[in-house]
Parts: sequence; C-alpha cells; structure tokens
Amino acid sequence: MTTTLNDKVALVTGGSRGIGAGIALRLAEDGADVALTYRQDAERAATVVKQIEAMGRRALAIQADGADPTAVRGAVDRAAADLGRLDILVNNAAVFLVGAIDELGSADVEQTIAVNIRAPYVAVQAALRHLGDGGRIISIGSNVGERAVFPGLTLYSMSKTALVGLTRGLARELGPRDITVNLVNPGPTDTDANPADGPNAAAISGFTAVGRYARPADIAATVAHLASPEACYVTGAVINVDGGFTS
Repeated sequence: MTTTLNDKVALVTGGSRGIGAGIALRLAEDGADVALTYRQDAERAATVVKQIEAMGRRALAIQADGADPTAVRGAVDRAAADLGRLDILVNNAAVFLVGAIDELGSADVEQTIAVNIRAPYVAVQAALRHLGDGGRIISIGSNVGERAVFPGLTLYSMSKTALVGLTRGLARELGPRDITVNLVNPGPTDTDANPADGPNAAAISGFTAVGRYARPADIAATVAHLASPEACYVTGAVINVDGGFTS
C-alpha cells in the first residue's frame, strides 16, 4: 500500500462494480478516502465500502441515478460534506445500450445521453464548488469511441466520443486553477457485463494486440497515476488502456 493520495478524497461514480469498483479500491490502496455512487445494488456497494474500510480508509456509498441531474449534484455535495473535502472526481458511471440505429428508440437515446454525457458534465459543475488547486477530474471513456469494430455500437460510441470534447475543453478552462482533466479509454475488460470467458470473448480479444482482456486493476492503475501528484503536468490527454485495440 502506498501513500501517494494520503489526505485526499475521491468520488467514483458507478463505483460498486467492474472498472468503477477497481478504481475505488486502487485509490483507497494509494491512501485516499473514497465515496462511490451506485444505482441499484446496495449490497455490492456495501461490499466495496467494507473493503476500503478494511484498508483503514473512510468510505461512503451513495445511491444516485446518473440520469437524474439532481441526484448527481447531490452525490457530489454529499461526498464532499461527509468526507470533509473533494480532491478527485472520477466519472465512471455509464449505460451500454447496443442496437442498430433504426432499432434504438428515443428513450434509449435520451438515457444514453443523460447518463454518459450529461451526468459527467453536471458532476464536474458540482465538483468545482469543492475542488481546490491540484484537483483531478478523470473520465472513463471506451475503446469503441475510437474504433467501433461491430455494428450496433453507434449510440454508445457517440456518447463516449463526447467525453473527448468535455476533457479537452475543461483542461483548457480549468488549467489556470491547477485542476487537471483527463480521459481514460479502457479496452475489453473482464467484468460482469463483458466477461473474459463470455461467448464473444475470443473474437473481442483478437482485436487487441496482446490477445486478452484487461483486469479492472489494469485500468485503475492508470487512473491512480492521473490522480497522483506525479501527473500534475498531464491534462487534456486521452489515454487508451486497451491492450493495443486501437493500434
């Protein structure tokens, strides 16, 4: 366990499972107190909280639906209030709706835009009331934002590509405040939603240069670096942690 993030407080949206849980645990390992949001599964969120507390860190699980801007703002404010400050915001929560463009309805489009685009924007707005000099904003995008290898990914790909503009615009806007803003694009990652032993895993792995899925910890390692003091001169960057998927 390192102390790189001692005395820091992080909020990880969608931190109860998969990549989000991996990020929450890694930030705690590096010394941060961590709040995380979840939409439905309180039990899984509580498990992550217990794991963080077992490391000697403070932890907090907040129920919040990313499609509800009021809930997103409330989660940010509660994390800062209950843990005393906010230094790191990780926009991880997302929905993954797949289908042909003429099959997905307006409700699907609205939900994807609300959770994958509007929620990170709203979370940043709320976080800026709490982030001081040296603050960190890190969003989690996707490899399919750069390379959609299967049909049916248009809506999701569009939503994740929007985070590139959010990241670069914010980096320029917040640079004078010494707040860095970066985007991490994971490749195929072994989670419940996309298991490394799933029916399409062999084909998906074949698109990577290394021929395998990542672990959530692999993505979390890059996020932890971007959250650390050592990454103070990295901002506006789009970093692919994808095993060479986009190479």
